[in-house]
Amino acid sequence: MEKMKFSISINAPKEKVWQTLWNDASYRKWTSAFMEGSHAVTDNWKEGSKVLFMDPKGNGMVSTVAANKPNEFMSFKHLGEVKNGVEDTSSDKIKGWAGAMENYTLKGTNGKTELLVEMDITEDFKDYFVKTWPKALDLLKESAEAAPEIITIQALVNAPVEKVWAYWSEPEHIMKWNNASDDWHTTSATNDLRVGGQFSSRMEARNGSFGFDFGGVYDEVKTNELIAYTIGDGRKVKVNFTKEGNATKVVESFEAEGTHSIDMQRGGWQNILDNFKKYTEAN
Repeated sequence: MEKMKFSISINAPKEKVWQTLWNDASYRKWTSAFMEGSHAVTDNWKEGSKVLFMDPKGNGMVSTVAANKPNEFMSFKHLGEVKNGVEDTSSDKIKGWAGAMENYTLKGTNGKTELLVEMDITEDFKDYFVKTWPKALDLLKESAEAAPEIITIQALVNAPVEKVWAYWSEPEHIMKWNNASDDWHTTSATNDLRVGGQFSSRMEARNGSFGFDFGGVYDEVKTNELIAYTIGDGRKVKVNFTKEGNATKVVESFEAEGTHSIDMQRGGWQNILDNFKKYTEAN
């Protein structure tokens, strides 16, 4: 096997390039260069887990995630093939190339990303990948550089702006309102509300079945007026606080991600904002 390298410069931060690489919808788009309908069956790309790289006919490759360092490095070890839905990892044909590696390295500088793809390729497929990888990377670049859709939600909170600001930013309050539905809650929160400061909230299902950390870094802070931050996947969020008599209008705008529908994202964030309004007015 020969190790081949393909690279591209993308005018987007590595967090966004990473998301574009492995988000299901965008993954399907850039891998369509290899075959229309290409997709991955994966347990969220967890290190050590199995992943199937498939075509629409039930054929493809069975692999494992050898390494996953978010926003920096992803590595796959290819173990065998899938034909008509049946996995083969032990035939003589497979032994000739089993263990081939496919690596993705991201290096970010000044909001741009250099992506390097290294892949062990057999002579039979060399010409094919030489032709198709540049096309795939061009599609990836196009998707990563595209301006994201902006979603805006708002609520009028019947409380003075000073109280609204405090309840929005103080961890003991965040833990009380930061959930989209009653079957979720925030179990811990930290918040360093200053430019360059970081925040993090641990959000979990009340039945303990699932949880995740939501966090980021502050880009701009104007007390009682504006909070702007970048979340972990590179998306931008702005929250404006405006006095309206004895009430405060809260307008939140955020860049959409590609996994869930726009309506689902808008609904989830609006539910959290509505919960904030309810909590603030009641206390």
